[in-house]
Parts: sequence; C-alpha cells; structure tokens
Amino acid sequence: MEFGLIGRKLPHSLSPLIHSKTGALPYVLTELEPQELGDFFAKRDFKGINVTIPYKIEAFTYCDEVSPLAERIGCVNTVIKRQDGTLYGDNTDYYGLKHLFVSANIDPAGKKALILGSGGSSLTAHCVLEDLGAEKIITVSRTGENNYENLHLHSDAAVIVNTTPVGMFPDKTDLLPVDISLFPHLQGVVDLIFNPLNTRLVLAASERGISAVGGIGMLVVQGFKAAEHFLGRQYSESDMVNAQRKIVSTVQNTVLIGMPGSGKTTIGKALAKMTDREFFDTDELIVQKCGMSIPEFFKLYGEKAFRELETEVLASLSNKNGAVIAVGGGAVLRQENRTYIKQNGIAVFIKRDISSLATDGRPLSKNLDEMYKVRLPIYEKMSDIDLSLCSNDPNENARRLCELIY
Repeated sequence: MEFGLIGRKLPHSLSPLIHSKTGALPYVLTELEPQELGDFFAKRDFKGINVTIPYKIEAFTYCDEVSPLAERIGCVNTVIKRQDGTLYGDNTDYYGLKHLFVSANIDPAGKKALILGSGGSSLTAHCVLEDLGAEKIITVSRTGENNYENLHLHSDAAVIVNTTPVGMFPDKTDLLPVDISLFPHLQGVVDLIFNPLNTRLVLAASERGISAVGGIGMLVVQGFKAAEHFLGRQYSESDMVNAQRKIVSTVQNTVLIGMPGSGKTTIGKALAKMTDREFFDTDELIVQKCGMSIPEFFKLYGEKAFRELETEVLASLSNKNGAVIAVGGGAVLRQENRTYIKQNGIAVFIKRDISSLATDGRPLSKNLDEMYKVRLPIYEKMSDIDLSLCSNDPNENARRLCELIY
C-alpha cells in the first residue's frame, strides 16, 4: 500500500477523512492481530503508515532509526520507508497533543498533572507535560503504585490528561475514567478520545466551568505532521485549522432544540435535504417505538414514562455522525439528555415568539408562559448557536442556519 493506518480495531477511524485533506492518498486501514505485526513490518510493503492502539510502543522496535523526539518518548505513531528500504519512525502525536493544550488555553506550567493510562499515548503525554513545564506528573494505571483506588492522594491535581479508551465510541461512551469532583483544584482536562467529539469527561468538566478539550484537534494535527513525512512537504497552521473545521462539520450532528411548535422539525428536514444529511425527529421515533401517538402515550403512561423513552431515543441518536436531529421541547430538562445532545452535536436554539407556537397535539403546551420561563435559561445555556426566526419559510431559515454552521 502507499499510505495507511495499522491498529487492532479500526472500524471508526477518521484518518482516511483527514488524509483526504492532506493528499496522502490512497490511504488504507489495516487491522492486525499482535502475531501479524512482525510479518507486516518484515514485508515493508508501504511508503508511510500511521500506528495506533495498541502498537505504538512495539512499532518503535521495528524501526531502523527514529527521530530524537521518538527516542525520548519511546514510541512512534508514524513510520516511513526510505529510499534505501530502511524504516524511520517519528512521534507526531506529540505535536497534536501540544496543540490541544494551546488551543484550549490549558497551561500546566508549575502545576501537578495526572495522566490516566500507561500505554504509548501516556508516554507522549508525559513528554508534552514536561516540555510545558508541569511541576509534577503522575501516571495513573489500574495496577501501578498510583491507581484508581488511591486517587485521593492526588486531589491537588490541576490538570488531567486521559489516554485511556474509557469514554470512547462505541462501547464506553456513558463512562467516566474518573470522577472529577474528587479534584477541587482542577483547572484543565485534556481527553485524547475524538469519538465522540465530547466525552463524558470533557462535558463534566465543562459543566463545572473547567477548561476541557477532546482529541479531534490532536488527531488532525498529528495526521498533517505525518503527511509531511509521507509527502515531503510542509503544511501551514491555517491548513490544519481549516481541515479541522471541515472534518468537525462533517462528523458533528446538528441538534435543534427549542419550544414545542417552534419549527424544529420543518427547519431540520429542510436543512438535512439542503446538506444531504440524515434527519431524525425524536418525537417521530418515540411514536414508532411505542406504536401510538404522544398524546395517547401521555394519557396511558404519563410524562415520566415518556421522558424515559425520550432518553432512550436520544442515547441511540448520540452515536450518529453528521445527522440533523430535532428534539422534543422538554428533552433538555434532563441532565442526561443534555449530555447526549452535546456528546456529538452542536446545539441550535430555534427561537420563536411564544405567541406564534403551534400547540395542537402537544399535551404539555397548555401553560406556555410558565413552561418558557423554566426552559429558556436551559436552552440559552446549552446552545452553541441561536437562530431567531424572522421568516415562516423553513427553507430560508435552513439556509441561514447552514451559513452559520457550515
């Protein structure tokens, strides 16, 4: 192959999308079992590869030469075959992780930092933290001296870097690697996971006003730095920033929130058609799931049962990529639902004067004024974009929203 990525499990990799921007093509995903790794490197049937979990440390041993940075860290994520057939390794994850700290304004200088995990990425994190001036760096593992049973010894940590897969799609998105309430002095969280875009750890920190960032920026920057080796060219900062924006807009869901009857469904359908994206309406999915109308469901089972069903639907939709999703007006009342909305989505508050809201077939829309007073602060707090409607044409509103997002 020309270029590609090797790892054990790669079904949700974004690397091909990234390298469609760098020009390192064709770019192939190759899943390898541990016993296949030696044969792969012996054949050297590639020009340049990226390496991911769990082979970054082992790939280091197959290189004939590595960069001073990779030598210092002890693992590689980029390997090229030179003209004489020898393998040269580098660690471009370093530049990507450093970018995360800078982009999120998280400064570990003079502070205590915890690294969660002890694999290849934790070695990179240690090196980055050293270079950014962290005063004390503690690596937390399941069985080491510093482990998840004695985190109380490190409650003074100011920065946490997660290099574990806890919180990663598809199996662990509902999990947190640590409870951040244990760290009263916490100032910054960096999570290397990029799928979902915002892990539970990132969202929990953000909810408390702590600077937090997920791993998509690291993935993009390391990819471009790897492509510099692959293609022998340089990329500018703006190349990487623009690529990240395009990649995020491709994989991120657009979630429309707002009062019942505000036009979320009609605008969402128009936007989905305009941008060639899938459209989902949580109320429509609930009707399909329960086999009856929402007023009938309310009459038989009540609001509590409806909200539980709504959460189930939102949980399944949170794992979508690049979809347009309209959610029920009261979905934001539950913290769990707000997390599902923000996990992989940008929240758009559709604002319409309550005097013009449609109320037919909406069992909770009888006391709109009171409902609006309760919900408005939540809509405003969690929204990334506010769209104040000045037109009754859903296509015009969708065009305005398209300009704002994409």
